Amino acid sequence: MYAPILEIDTRKIEENARKLHTFCALRGVELAFVTKGFSARPGVIRAARAGGVTRFADSRLKNIIAAKTAIPGLHYLLIRIPAIDEAEEVVRWADCSLQSQIEVIRAVSDAAVRQGKIHPIILMVDVGDLREGVFGREQLEEIAGQILGCPGVELVGLGTNVGCYGSILPSVENTRVLVELRDFLNRKYGFHIKTLSGGSLVVLHDPALALRWCGRLLLLEEGRLPAGINHLRVGEGLLYGEDTTGMRFLEGYHTDAFHFKAQVVELRRKPSVPIGEHGRDGKGDLPEYPDRGVHLRAICAAGKQDVAWAALTPTLPGAEMIGASSDHLIVDVEGCGGRVKVGDWLDFRCGYMAVLDATTSAYVDVREM
Repeated sequence: MYAPILEIDTRKIEENARKLHTFCALRGVELAFVTKGFSARPGVIRAARAGGVTRFADSRLKNIIAAKTAIPGLHYLLIRIPAIDEAEEVVRWADCSLQSQIEVIRAVSDAAVRQGKIHPIILMVDVGDLREGVFGREQLEEIAGQILGCPGVELVGLGTNVGCYGSILPSVENTRVLVELRDFLNRKYGFHIKTLSGGSLVVLHDPALALRWCGRLLLLEEGRLPAGINHLRVGEGLLYGEDTTGMRFLEGYHTDAFHFKAQVVELRRKPSVPIGEHGRDGKGDLPEYPDRGVHLRAICAAGKQDVAWAALTPTLPGAEMIGASSDHLIVDVEGCGGRVKVGDWLDFRCGYMAVLDATTSAYVDVREM
């Protein structure tokens, strides 16, 4: 039966993993490979392990359970702060978890006591991105004292996250906060915090409109990462050789390990602007349609139910993504010199959201090569 295809080149994943793992290890930083972006498929995890990666992270317990079932012995960090109702599974399956709320920490502690375990936790600190984490010294002190009363958990680290909600960029200043808070907590409360998790990668667009690679990997490379930051959670940098904003590729890394393929089912010349009174599309949006004139358009048998179309880039020279509906991709092939025919498979390089969607869709044939 027909299905659009996602091809994963595991050799390129292995080579990216080896390069990034070596880069971090030589600088005393542990790399946790985030697997949520490809639904923790075992073949990709094995490729990363072959490249030297020994620590993994995911936001979904379902992914962690599936990965550890397929590959016994994996070490996994749960990176989405869990729900209270997940406490038992967190202790059973995650080797460590990010935490920020005392009610959840107490539930995890109780579950650990019932299971005869001590569960390591990393407390998240909000340095300005305004997503998860304690905010300010007062909130930190309040929760620190309460963690001491949770016998089933051990506070082993502090972590932070930027660039996901509030688009805040990492800096020496907001990274150094973790070092200062670690020293404060160890001194005042007697903790033995060793892990300081600095998050992942972003890029800075400076006032002169020049792109500067300003993620924590660059701080590490230039020797400006504050001493004590010894843990990074990285997904896109390894998978795509790309920073998390998608604005810069990393030199020497493979950027094309993932390819999406779909078959052309219609090929016709049509106007580029829909005809008639415009309303909202199937998602309730009000899209704009640039007037390109009458162009040759290919419709492919895949759509938003399969893949994030805006994260696809056609590899055929002259082809350009136009848009998509739930079941169809629309590609402008006017500039392809007549090379496209009905029945052809068009190939697309994938960005992060394309792979995330394709690996969670029930309608895509995922092939690890």
